[in-house]
Amino acid sequence: MDIEQSKYNDLINQIGGLLQKGREQAAQTVNTILVKTYWLIGRYIVEYEQGGKEKAEYGSFLFEQLSKDLTRRYGKGFSRANLLYMRKLYLAFPKSETLSNVLSWSHYFEILRSDNELEISFYARQTEKENWSVRELKRQMKSMLFHRLALSKDKKGVLELSQQGQEIQKAEDILKDPYVLEFLNIPETHQYLESELEQKLISNLQNFLLELGKGFTFEKRQYRISISGKHFYVDLVFYHRILKCFVLIDLKRGEVTHQDVGQMNLYLNYFKKEISTEGDNEPIGIVLGADKDNILIEYATESISNQLFVSKYQLYLPDKKQLANELNKLLNNEDY
Repeated sequence: MDIEQSKYNDLINQIGGLLQKGREQAAQTVNTILVKTYWLIGRYIVEYEQGGKEKAEYGSFLFEQLSKDLTRRYGKGFSRANLLYMRKLYLAFPKSETLSNVLSWSHYFEILRSDNELEISFYARQTEKENWSVRELKRQMKSMLFHRLALSKDKKGVLELSQQGQEIQKAEDILKDPYVLEFLNIPETHQYLESELEQKLISNLQNFLLELGKGFTFEKRQYRISISGKHFYVDLVFYHRILKCFVLIDLKRGEVTHQDVGQMNLYLNYFKKEISTEGDNEPIGIVLGADKDNILIEYATESISNQLFVSKYQLYLPDKKQLANELNKLLNNEDY
């Protein structure tokens, strides 16, 4: 029997797509059931412990014995660590309806490593919104994303961040200070050039986009601007799909100067008049340097009407204890 190849290929592709979708839905269903089952196990453990109090007198012995007995009866998956995190899952999300249908047990296991309820809530919501893999989630937690975003807000803003995740509605919402570029693997003592930093960011564009956050699409590097026969080059140009505007980034190896601010202001004025089209909002400029003097930057940007910001970057992970202390100071200004 003759088979028309093109139609047959379409049939194969249709069946393949259906199978893939079915497998994904089945995996998601299994994941949802697993997380809810572990939540229930956590609830049973908490209810067993002195009527639900968080600390049991018999502590670790209970989990060691449970681990041995459950493993003997039901097989793998009941290590002491897993049981402790099942208990913690219930304590962190006491209402089962607040559990995500998207996050896997592996996601929750990573999120629950934190002991801060605001941080736990933020990473759960943000992972679901951004559809982070477990690997991406680990990176964001290591880089202290919640703390870096929270420290740019007031107390009310911190609480909203933990409850809603990161909401991007204005230019300030996309900023971080500092940006963490540890994925470039540049030794802190290495005397790199700005061109080398730029090349490494392009070579690691996927990780850089993850650090920049949701909504960024890469447009061009070394974007040439020609004015009165003179040529200028913007290091990196992105377009932000949510804010509907261009985002210009200029990289500085050392401390940001007032001349750097003035140059970015020129770029923004040019983009507003020459590049942005109908439907685009005003462009955003970020001067990204290894260091900045806050007072100098305040004076340099005071009379500028453009959306121009100066942030620091660092080539290593931030000090977790220091950021946590700063955030606690912010939250403890009033009764929390």
